[in-house]
Amino acid sequence: MALANLHRQPKLERTSCNVIDLSSDDEEPSPGRVEKEQAKRGAHFELKDKEGAGGSSDEDWENESVLNDLLENAPEMELVSGPNCCGPEEAVSYRKMLHEIGAERFILETVTSGNVTVKKLCTAFGINITPFADAPDEHLYPVLGKLINEELGRRQKLPQFNTIDDAAALLNKSQNIIVITGAGISTSLGIPDFRSKTTGFYSKLLAMGYEDPEEVFDIRNFDDNPKTFYELAGEIVPDLKKWTPTHEFIHLLEQKGKLLTNYTQNIDNLESNAGISSAKLIQCHGSWATATCRKCNHKVPGVEIFADVKAKQVAKCKTCIQRIKDERPGLKRKRSSNDGKRRKKGMDDDDDDDGRYDIPEPGVMKPDITFFGEALPNQFFERITQHDLNKVDLVLVIGTSMKVAPVSEIPRIMPPLVPHIYVSLDPVRHINFDITLLGQCDAIVSELCRRTGWVLKHDMIPDDEANVVEPCEGYDGRYKVFPKPKIPD
Repeated sequence: MALANLHRQPKLERTSCNVIDLSSDDEEPSPGRVEKEQAKRGAHFELKDKEGAGGSSDEDWENESVLNDLLENAPEMELVSGPNCCGPEEAVSYRKMLHEIGAERFILETVTSGNVTVKKLCTAFGINITPFADAPDEHLYPVLGKLINEELGRRQKLPQFNTIDDAAALLNKSQNIIVITGAGISTSLGIPDFRSKTTGFYSKLLAMGYEDPEEVFDIRNFDDNPKTFYELAGEIVPDLKKWTPTHEFIHLLEQKGKLLTNYTQNIDNLESNAGISSAKLIQCHGSWATATCRKCNHKVPGVEIFADVKAKQVAKCKTCIQRIKDERPGLKRKRSSNDGKRRKKGMDDDDDDDGRYDIPEPGVMKPDITFFGEALPNQFFERITQHDLNKVDLVLVIGTSMKVAPVSEIPRIMPPLVPHIYVSLDPVRHINFDITLLGQCDAIVSELCRRTGWVLKHDMIPDDEANVVEPCEGYDGRYKVFPKPKIPD
């Protein structure tokens, strides 16, 4: 689940070259500068707090946000060579050229020289220019500049790893595997993900009239009115007795001594149910495993509030309730105002007892999932930088679109020769993976185990399971994996 604070949360960032602005007359990065930065990948990274970074105005951030939305929501481009679109080989050639000669020469030898239009060059980076078809080329300069900057900031695909058998061989060979997981590994149990356009939990909230579904998971909104969260959270309460074949696969990696760390963005705590040890698990956005009182900080097992969540009623702290009962009868306490505002002198002075004093209220229990506005646990940052970075030999990303920082930054800080495998229903274009396997996560990990010679046991895996693996035309290292059609008797 994507409940990290996107705007105030310290973010794993690489210190790199300036963002390329094609609409500016300022000096461009010098040739070769970007390549030198690329060569340093994995050696010079830091934790940077975006709020503390100087030099960015509110207008800059707003423009950047609009541009990000345009690029994120544009559909993936089918690469068919033509006047306004690069073919697959042409696109690869342009991207390779960019990395070889640097941004400044790349622009000079393509757009400035008139060899290619801005619209066509944008397609080399996977962006569908259909929404911008009628726009003048100069209006697309910020788009192209951002695409170039993102391309130079991405890890580069390792050409020696391409097939599903390569993926199986890497699993057999590797001894320190980082596994990054998202909501896609739990959906086979009927647990909704959050960002799918038609079936995700956020889409349901939009249909219910919420303009910004993320506000339901904002800590300030929770403190102001916890009832909203409790009325909706019943759909995402986990089943304590179930987990998926993908969870079992991660547990199998640990049993084989291959799991370095599982970074999960999920809050359902199914990893623990599957037997993955806490020493190998980082729950990046917290989980339902525990709940804490917002008033006295008393912590309880999360299961203790499940009944209230399912009943859509706000869970109150039992420790606070008992403390109130133990106090002497008749003792009056000052009321704590919800908004923190003090009453003005002279207002309702004749109603002193009724206004300024009241019976104390117990605190509200909040599940220990990370809401927007809350910091991620320090354990995440310490684990990735101080423990994993120098040990990892394979990164396996399963069931996540990798759009939420800081988890989305992990591939950028990995050493450049560490292979990356991506398993999910849909591809991503903002990260270069070496091998991409598209389909149902459970079926894909089962197929990988079959090819490695491992036995993956789970009652959701059919005894006669057989899968088809087909390459995606125009993409190196990308395959579709789906069940083999059964022939009627």
